[in-house]
Amino acid sequence: MFKSCLAGLALTMAGSLTAAHAVEELEKDELKFGFIKLTDMAPLAVAYEKGFFEDEGLYVTIEPQANWKVLLDRVIDGELDGAHMLAGQPLGATIGFGTKADIITAFSMDLNGNAITVSNDIWAEMKPNIPKGADGKPVHPISATALKPVVDRYKSEGKPFNMGMVFPVSTHNYELRYWLAAGGIHPGYYSKTDITGQIDADALLSVTPPPQMPSTLEAGTIYGYCVGEPWNQQAVFKGIGVPVVTDYEIWKNNPEKVFGVSAEWAEKNPNTHKAVIKALIRAAQWLDANNDANRPEAVKILSQSEYVGADYDVIANSMTGTFEYEKGDKRDLPDFNVFYRYFATYPYYSDAIWYLTQMRRWGQITDEKSDQWFHDIAKKVYRPDIYLAAAKELLEEGKISKADMPWDTDGYREPQTHFIDNITFDGRTPNAYLEKFNIGLKGKDTVK
Repeated sequence: MFKSCLAGLALTMAGSLTAAHAVEELEKDELKFGFIKLTDMAPLAVAYEKGFFEDEGLYVTIEPQANWKVLLDRVIDGELDGAHMLAGQPLGATIGFGTKADIITAFSMDLNGNAITVSNDIWAEMKPNIPKGADGKPVHPISATALKPVVDRYKSEGKPFNMGMVFPVSTHNYELRYWLAAGGIHPGYYSKTDITGQIDADALLSVTPPPQMPSTLEAGTIYGYCVGEPWNQQAVFKGIGVPVVTDYEIWKNNPEKVFGVSAEWAEKNPNTHKAVIKALIRAAQWLDANNDANRPEAVKILSQSEYVGADYDVIANSMTGTFEYEKGDKRDLPDFNVFYRYFATYPYYSDAIWYLTQMRRWGQITDEKSDQWFHDIAKKVYRPDIYLAAAKELLEEGKISKADMPWDTDGYREPQTHFIDNITFDGRTPNAYLEKFNIGLKGKDTVK
C-alpha cells in the first residue's frame, strides 16, 4: 500500500512538473482578446467558458469592442493580444488600405453566418418580382434582380438608395456588393482620392456598426443591410425587416471571421500563439460536435451580456440549424453557422485571395496586380504553418482525429462553383477570375 501511494505521488509530481514546464515555455500567459458582439465570436467564448484556454496554461480576458476600427487599432497598439476580426482586416492592414500594419491570422473562426436584410417597405416592392413555390412561399435564393426595379425607381426620382455594411474591408461589404452586382445593381467604386466606395453607385453603401443595424433600418436611414447574426434575426423578431438572402446562398461555405494578431506579437510569442490556436480549434470542434448537439448550450453562453447579449430565442433562430426569412417562414439551414466541419478553421490561401480579388474589383486596390502579388500577400498574412503545428500537437494528445484536418493541402481549395451567379472561383488564377465579371475593375482598369 505504502509503495503504491509513493508511486502515485511520484506520478502526480511528474505530471505537475510536466504541466509546469509546459506553462513555463509560454512567453506570455495572461492575455486580453477583443471581439464584436456577433454570434461568430463563439469560439472565443467557448474556449473561455469550457476551460480550453486554461488547459493550455492561458489566463484570458475577453472584452467587447466598440467597432471594428477600434478593435484593429487596439491590436496594433498592443492593448489587445489578439482579436476576432473580419477576414479582410489583416489583408487590408497589410496592403495599407486604411490603417497600415502587419497583421496575420492562423485561424479561421467560421464559415457563413451573414445575411442581407431589407426593410418591410422594400420587401413589399421586391416580392412581386420573386418566383413562388408550390407552397406559396418565395423561392430561394433570391436574386438582386428582384431589387433592381426598386433601386431604378429611386434613381429616377433622384433619391439615394442607402444600404449598410459593417466596415470597408468586411465580408459583409464584399458579399453585399457581390449580390447587388450579380443582379445588375452597381454598388460603387473606391479610388485613391475617394474612399466612400460610392463612385458610380446605384446603391450607396455606408458603414453601420452591427448592433446598430436594426435601429438604423427602423429609423429609415438605410433601406437594407448586410450583417452577421443575431442582427438579421433581430429585424424579424422586431417586425421591421426581412432577411432576403444568406451568405451561404451567395457563396456556399464562405470563410467569415478570423482570429488576428500582429506579426510582431506572433514573432515574440510563438508558443503562446500556438497554445491559443489549440484552444480555439478545440472550441470550434465542441461547437460542431455530434451534429451540433452543443449549440443550445452555446446559445446560452452567447446570450450573456458579456458576450453577444441578445435574447436566447433570437440567437437560437440561426445558431441551431434554422433560419427565419419573412416572419413565419423558418427553414432548415444546418450550415448557416459552421465552426469546425469542412475544415472550417484552416486558413486557406485561396480564401485570402478571394478577399483580395474583391478589393481589386471595387477599387480598394487601385492598380493592376500580378497573380504572384496576390499569392505573396496571401502567404504573408495567412499562416497555415502555425495552424498545423497546433493541430499536430492536438492530434498527438488525442484531442482531434487525423481526418479532421487537411494535412496534405497546398493551401488552395479546389475551384469553387457554388456562387449565386454561377461564376467559378479558382484561387490559383485571381486575374482570370476578375475577368469574368461584367461589373467591376479588372486588368489595367482604374477609377479617377
